[in-house]
Amino acid sequence: MARERFSNLPGKLERLIWKTDPDHRPAWQRRLIFGVRLADALVRDLTQGQLTLHAMSLVYTTLLSMVPLLAVSFSVLKGFGVHNQIEPILIQALAPLGDQSHAIAEKLIGYVDNTNVGVLGSLGLAFLLYSVLSLVSKIELVFNLTWHVERQRGFAQRVTRYLSVLLIGPVLFFSAIGATASARSTAIVQWLLRIEPFGLILEVGAHLLPYALIVLAFGFAYAFVPNTRVKLRSALIGALVAGLLWQSLGYAFATFMAGSTRYTAIYSGLAILILFMIWVYIAWLILLIGASIAFYTQCPEFLATGAREIRLSNRLRERVSLCLATEVASRHLRGLSPCTAEELARTLRLPTSIVRRLLAMLCRDEFLIATAENPPRFVPARAPATVSLSALVGSIGRYDERNQNLPTPDCNPQVIALQEQIEQAVDGALAEQSLADLAAPGEGTQEGTRKGIPIADRFSAFRTRSGSGNGDRGTP
Repeated sequence: MARERFSNLPGKLERLIWKTDPDHRPAWQRRLIFGVRLADALVRDLTQGQLTLHAMSLVYTTLLSMVPLLAVSFSVLKGFGVHNQIEPILIQALAPLGDQSHAIAEKLIGYVDNTNVGVLGSLGLAFLLYSVLSLVSKIELVFNLTWHVERQRGFAQRVTRYLSVLLIGPVLFFSAIGATASARSTAIVQWLLRIEPFGLILEVGAHLLPYALIVLAFGFAYAFVPNTRVKLRSALIGALVAGLLWQSLGYAFATFMAGSTRYTAIYSGLAILILFMIWVYIAWLILLIGASIAFYTQCPEFLATGAREIRLSNRLRERVSLCLATEVASRHLRGLSPCTAEELARTLRLPTSIVRRLLAMLCRDEFLIATAENPPRFVPARAPATVSLSALVGSIGRYDERNQNLPTPDCNPQVIALQEQIEQAVDGALAEQSLADLAAPGEGTQEGTRKGIPIADRFSAFRTRSGSGNGDRGTP
């Protein structure tokens, strides 16, 4: 009997983690399900190359842009008189390289000192800024892919935001470090250091300060770089994990460096360069892991499928599109303010990327229209009573056909006749119905049902991994 219970345990865990709605479980089970799903997603992204390939590309971009980036930062810091603090911070960032960190930092600072912006000329200065902006642009592109954002910022917006970070960010960062160091030498702080437990608290705080600065830097990157709205809580959670990984993996890499004489014997003078590239790769990988954690924390619906790219079945895509059109029309008929894509995704408990894609389809076929606000809100393109359900369902069924440019297949005439019969049957069943019939106020609220279509439907098929593409654990 006990053996049968243990033999059924893997199946029970499988059902608990992947085939149940966490919202209907106790708090401890919700946390367990989220943790297991998050670990599964991170392992999947690492093993399938989603994170590792991006980290490799960022290593290449970093090697090309590091000296120009330091030159720009050094020039700005020199104007504020805090440029002398850049070398200690660089040494701290390269600390996992051991004793070689001082040599590498001195080399980089030497290259920066030899960069004379005054003799570069306009073309050289433009290339210098381009190298720096390309690094930040590449980081934004990778973060947008992590957050399933399909569009980057406009060129003008990118230039202004990036330059503001590159010109103001280092000044604020190093000024904060200088202010902290200065505050430590004041008479009040020295007096507090002699009083317990304030002395112990200040000493512990001084040791935790580097970790806190790393967490703040990561959190700023997660909240600022992606071209989407990132919640502060999600950014800080990702930053805390990334900061912990930075400290722990940095210690492990430093230990590895202490015994790296074998690599020195093999690669001779190139050993330090190779190990430097490995550490840069690990650093970018840590940053991307933290970004993934921030993303999955804010969008846990992406953890429900076990696949990174969620693909809706034809039936589910039709249902979600009808729900979106009905929700927008219902709010219009009831005189409520229109919703953004994020609000609609939260209402239907679906990934925002899917909702945006289907809203774009409905706007393209002129069933909905996006307002000029930022972010845009969605309203009916025309009166819901004039929108035929037959035309709406037909448009959803022809999803993306116009973008494929595929030749018409030479099908069996019986197949074509069958498809025409199905379309005629649907047209006949929906001939007298309009979008207003689904969106009519009254029964059509989220507490009820609109003409048989549950608007507050939890999409159990979606949440139990049906139609999710590769990596499904259930049947579509």
